[in-house]
Amino acid sequence: MKQEIIKRVTYTSLDEVMAKLKRESAVTDQLLSLAAGVFKDIGERGDKAVREYTSKYDKVEISGFRVTEAMMDDAERQIPEELKRAIAVASANIEKFHAAQKIAATVTETMPGVRCWQRQVPVGRVGLYIPGGRAPLFSTVLMLAVPAVIAGCREIMLATPPGSNGIPHPAILYAARVAGVESLYRIGGMQAIAAMALGTETIPAVNKIFGPGNSYVTAAKQYASALGVAVDLPAGPSEVMVVADGSANPRFVAADLLSQAEHGPDSQSVLVTTSSSFADAVYAETERQLATLPERETALSSLAGSAIVVVPSEKEILEVVNSYAPEHLILQVPDAA
Repeated sequence: MKQEIIKRVTYTSLDEVMAKLKRESAVTDQLLSLAAGVFKDIGERGDKAVREYTSKYDKVEISGFRVTEAMMDDAERQIPEELKRAIAVASANIEKFHAAQKIAATVTETMPGVRCWQRQVPVGRVGLYIPGGRAPLFSTVLMLAVPAVIAGCREIMLATPPGSNGIPHPAILYAARVAGVESLYRIGGMQAIAAMALGTETIPAVNKIFGPGNSYVTAAKQYASALGVAVDLPAGPSEVMVVADGSANPRFVAADLLSQAEHGPDSQSVLVTTSSSFADAVYAETERQLATLPERETALSSLAGSAIVVVPSEKEILEVVNSYAPEHLILQVPDAA
């Protein structure tokens, strides 16, 4: 019998569905213990320890960590014009959205002589972590750096892993230039988080660390938080939940599921629908698109932990969505509101 690429779940109860969607915690005591060792080592030996971890985990020897202007210029030359235009459009859209979030310091007199107001103050020095392994997340550069620029952060530092040639992915460097980031460091993993949290001879300590990462990065951020360094949140594996009915296009839904699945083997993609025939169509389309996907093996690993859930009615859809509380929710139904 042919093995399913993604499990199909028929709703019997909410508890049963949630049990089948449950994943183990990405951060274990073993990872936190490893993070403690990395932090202690970098705290004691600084740059030398960072270089050794970079050699051990990234398999590349690096003398200086700072990304040079020459590296930035070379990266820009490698980016196709079409991608440059797409990055420019994305950057402008992100800037427009976040600029609208600024609030005026409105003074409210709650009682005679008592005046209260809320004021937004930028973080002094922020550290942005950008994964750069299997799929370089240059979009994340824009989503983190553009708001930091708008907020008026005094210094924006970005850390991203080096490639096999010792230089980060050109799209990450180009997106950082477009966003206005000037301090870039070619370090990744736990050692990058520890270096930003503690500071070394050449890497400044930051006030707050932002950005996604694998279970090692997440463990390092949690350890940094325990030391008193602010972090955005201990992000888990990426996930998407798509709610769709027979009016949706199975090709689009399959593409949404696969675009999340190729993020990494621990990503999770879930479709929730009331239509069994639509579920079958999406399954078939997912299988068809998977055959030509460059990151096929990664997506296959992710889909093994993903699901297509068929529920009786809209009531159960809302139950599943609210209980799962997805990182990304896509609604492909006539009445999305």
